[in-house]
Amino acid sequence: MNVLILSVGTRNKLIRYFVKAMDGKGRVIATDMCRLAPALYEADGYYIVPGMDSPEYLDVLFGICQKEGITGILSLIDPELSLLARNAHRFQAMGVTVIGSPYKQCELALDKFKMYEWLQDHGYRCAKSYRNQKKFYRDVEEGKIIYPVFVKPAKGSASIAVSKVYDKEMLDLLFMNGGELMVQEFLDGQEIGADVYVDMLSHKVVSIFTKKKLKMRAGETDKAVSFKDSKLFGLIERFVAEAGFLAAIDIDLFEVGGEYYISEINPRFGGGYPHAYACGVDHVGMVAKNLAGRANEKVIGDYEDGVYMMKFNELCIRQFNRPSKKEDAHIVSKFGEGRTEKEEG
Repeated sequence: MNVLILSVGTRNKLIRYFVKAMDGKGRVIATDMCRLAPALYEADGYYIVPGMDSPEYLDVLFGICQKEGITGILSLIDPELSLLARNAHRFQAMGVTVIGSPYKQCELALDKFKMYEWLQDHGYRCAKSYRNQKKFYRDVEEGKIIYPVFVKPAKGSASIAVSKVYDKEMLDLLFMNGGELMVQEFLDGQEIGADVYVDMLSHKVVSIFTKKKLKMRAGETDKAVSFKDSKLFGLIERFVAEAGFLAAIDIDLFEVGGEYYISEINPRFGGGYPHAYACGVDHVGMVAKNLAGRANEKVIGDYEDGVYMMKFNELCIRQFNRPSKKEDAHIVSKFGEGRTEKEEG
């Protein structure tokens, strides 16, 4: 059982979890388009690949899968999820399982306004959102929404290009200068993160971990504390099953006045997942079990509440110019891919 993880960036801990889950029975291969992505060097092997918009990118992935005997493939960035899902049948023909949600769900999660419309249509609480400025201004005049609000790309991830806006002048300026934007209501409440796993065989929600976000940095949770609420578990279980997501899901919510509002969905392992793993919530092990052809049992809320997570920086030191060991060898093919293996023994 060999797993290929794409666009690993700085997700070092997650790669370590996968290596541990393989337990010598399989290998973890990582890719990134930059050799300065530190998580590459946690894997059993790595490849430097072209950008996902390159016409040869899929051929590179197919070649790696064939060469390494890959069993399952997943990505850690949102734009790549749809690419994998759209080509899942081609990977499956090679004996490779795409670990993630179907194409329709990946696209829905990536388009934040369409996700908002879906949530509204299905009766879930969520922040009011607008693509039409005139409609937004009309609702402001009628007192249906007030400043401040958030302006963000209708498609995007990692809180990139999100602005908190306090007046019409600033909002007009942003819309004048920038792409496909949307306006979203500011929810003044407790921000919550949920790490969810939907079994790829039974298609049932089998695990949920929730945390209160205490501090954010660069779009990711910097400090948080675990908690449990059966009401929230029920909401998440119903939503994820109804929306049709699969495998690892990262959900952002808000608690306002005792009610839960669904904010954003990332159908992949979230940046805050190490908190869940440290609390014994092993979604990586669930992936491995699914790849082995076995379904996971339901263990929702099987962790301690009141466990705090505090991130801190680590370093990866690497020398490339004078490789002297097998583990430093960097081989580049005509596709621009590179590989190294950890020295055995």
